[in-house]
Amino acid sequence: MSRFWSPIVHSLTPYVPGEQPRMANLIKLNTNECPYGPSPRVIEAIRAATNDTLRLYPDPTAHGLCTAIATAHDVPVDHVFVGNGSDEVLAHAFQGLLNHEAPLLFPDITYSFYPVYCGLYGIRHETVPLDAAMGIDIAAYRRPCGGIILPNPNAPTGMALGLDAIRALLHDHPDAVVVVDEAYVDFGAETAIPLVAAHPNLLVVRTLSKSSALAGLRVGYAIGQPDLIAALTRIKDSFNSYPLDRLAQAGAIAAIEDREWLANTSARIISSRDRLTDSLGKMGFEVLPSRANFVFARHPDRDGAQLAAALRARAIIVRHFRTPRIAQWLRITIGTDAECQALLHGLADVLALNEG
Repeated sequence: MSRFWSPIVHSLTPYVPGEQPRMANLIKLNTNECPYGPSPRVIEAIRAATNDTLRLYPDPTAHGLCTAIATAHDVPVDHVFVGNGSDEVLAHAFQGLLNHEAPLLFPDITYSFYPVYCGLYGIRHETVPLDAAMGIDIAAYRRPCGGIILPNPNAPTGMALGLDAIRALLHDHPDAVVVVDEAYVDFGAETAIPLVAAHPNLLVVRTLSKSSALAGLRVGYAIGQPDLIAALTRIKDSFNSYPLDRLAQAGAIAAIEDREWLANTSARIISSRDRLTDSLGKMGFEVLPSRANFVFARHPDRDGAQLAAALRARAIIVRHFRTPRIAQWLRITIGTDAECQALLHGLADVLALNEG
């Protein structure tokens, strides 16, 4: 605390990111990073862009990147907005599209940055409980609101809605912006981007951090009709008119254009996820049906915090949330097959010790 802080700083409860520990021989399965490096074309593009043009400001509109994204998703280029990771894009959406007198709605168990943005921008909000199976109940959102945001797949559960559910949500709220956060959509869920043309209130937010293995580059984007994109642009140009540097734009274009690498890597992670889910089930864990690059699991006879601590002692880091309803669950990022095997061996060791 400091007397120099503004009142808003005193009132904030900041987001707590996943731990980035410095441990020898660490198996890091806590922050949903891709276990494989990015497309080689990304590295080549960044190297090619590392020259004396770095003395110049980057394109403030990121037109080349927006064009690549528009081409990949078969939408007009004026339907695309880019920013420093999807978190910045989401922040602009909260401030520019979701800040209304009526409350914003989002799930009670979801990405924990959402309530942080509400605190930062003074947005009144209401959480909507997940159902008994930990799924998003679209019918529960049939109430007056100033906007809706939800991840699909949801985090940390990994469970996904189909397009019919998203259509129903948009139909129920034609006068409110609906933001669908698709950070994990490439791992088996359906994208809502095809719905944008018919729904002027839909904004779809994506990131290159997960399936494109570019968490260190910080590139995210949104797709929506021009009125929504214009609001995001007005916020951006009132905050930081040059959000993406030259190297980020070059690398992101290469990543977007290398669709074969994306498809192959996503398929590889999906296969590893399915094998890990099966193995955890055989060990007695309950595992939610994930469409993300992580699984959400609990053991009926073991405390979640103790399991996480025991794995950490074996240099295996998973994510544990000390939050009501999910305190016994672990979110486990899908690593390489070797890392997943090490996790399973570690869990088997811990369970055997507890039985003894």
